[in-house]
Amino acid sequence: MSSFNNCIKFDLDIKDENIVFKDYFYKSIKLQKHKIYEAELIQPACPYCGSLALLHNGHLVTNIRYLTANASLPVIIRLAKQRVKCRDCERWSMAQSELVNKYCSISNASKLKVLSALTEDRSMTNIARENNVSINPVQRVLGNCSHRFIDSYEYLPAHLAFDEFKGVDRQLHFICLDGDNHQVVQILRTRYKKTLLKYFGRFSPQARANVKTVTMDLNFYYQDIVRACFPNAQIVIDRFHMIQMLTRSFNSLRVQVMKTFDKRSRQYQLLKSPWKLYLKKFDELEKVHPRYNWHYKDCLTQSQVVTEGINTSTALENSYNLMQSFIQAVETGNTHELKSLINCQDQIGTLMHKTLLTFKHNLTAVLNGAALPDSNGCLEGFNRKIKQIERTAFDYSNFTNLLTRIRFEEDLYKENILT
Repeated sequence: MSSFNNCIKFDLDIKDENIVFKDYFYKSIKLQKHKIYEAELIQPACPYCGSLALLHNGHLVTNIRYLTANASLPVIIRLAKQRVKCRDCERWSMAQSELVNKYCSISNASKLKVLSALTEDRSMTNIARENNVSINPVQRVLGNCSHRFIDSYEYLPAHLAFDEFKGVDRQLHFICLDGDNHQVVQILRTRYKKTLLKYFGRFSPQARANVKTVTMDLNFYYQDIVRACFPNAQIVIDRFHMIQMLTRSFNSLRVQVMKTFDKRSRQYQLLKSPWKLYLKKFDELEKVHPRYNWHYKDCLTQSQVVTEGINTSTALENSYNLMQSFIQAVETGNTHELKSLINCQDQIGTLMHKTLLTFKHNLTAVLNGAALPDSNGCLEGFNRKIKQIERTAFDYSNFTNLLTRIRFEEDLYKENILT
């Protein structure tokens, strides 16, 4: 074999001994400069009987797109595949190689590079442009890998986290994560109760009995699913959702009280402009160095602003004290304090009262959220990653492609996707 052939093979990292390179040159195709390699693929023996008595009958020339270090200079291997007829078994065949699949014009090395790029947060158009292919081969590579994620109904982790996210056609899809290692357990097309009961009902009783806790928001029918499918599981309301619901109720009351004053009054300005201070923990507010604020034309510390603001209404003051005590009790895991706060009879706003009533109806799950270390923080972070995937692709119209892309970008599959 000539040194010319060996040099090109080494440069292109091709190890097939049946491929013989003969020439290379540059050619302009559709106003773009291409690097063309001419090669022949030899058929050494009959693939059916192994006979060496072959009758050659021309070639089939295929232009194969190959890897390139420079996307502005595409590489094409013009491969002439031998057509032969076996003299012993009289069967026709064509030379094949690991370089490219049968009836395909994109090299397997290019497909592997596309597959590797799909594990990153990049659009399919960008991946196609870098590998000098159209977007259709990138979509086919993505679609052909959906079989990697076959469901298994033999095991469920001890700690689950339930939530949903907006996906295809702005619909809400259900997602379930392992609370320990933060890996995806399942993503379902819909979050309907019937669908979830059908999915978890496929697991064996031993697998469902292994679940110890299920963390969720205050979605009412998620709790029905847990009671129906997981006999040993405790329902845990996520701490973030509890505090978020409480702060929204207080914020609504603050706006309601604020609108009772004249817009030019001091009380109105104290409740409007520094609204972020009311949502912070009181212990974190500045209490020493006052600052001038042109809204209410005075020098006050942050704690003085909040104190004077909540003193404008008894309900607002009671709601603020309740919110601060509730946040502190959740952080310290004081379930007795939480229980007394939920049963509070002080004068508070209507929405705050409804929030406490909701907590009261889910008292056991709320107390579990404060007492147990489980949370939906990992799931909220993963949902943020999903939003970024959809934003990069300008949304998906195919749920299977979205699901496969989400799985590809998991750390677990990034490490093993090419093996």
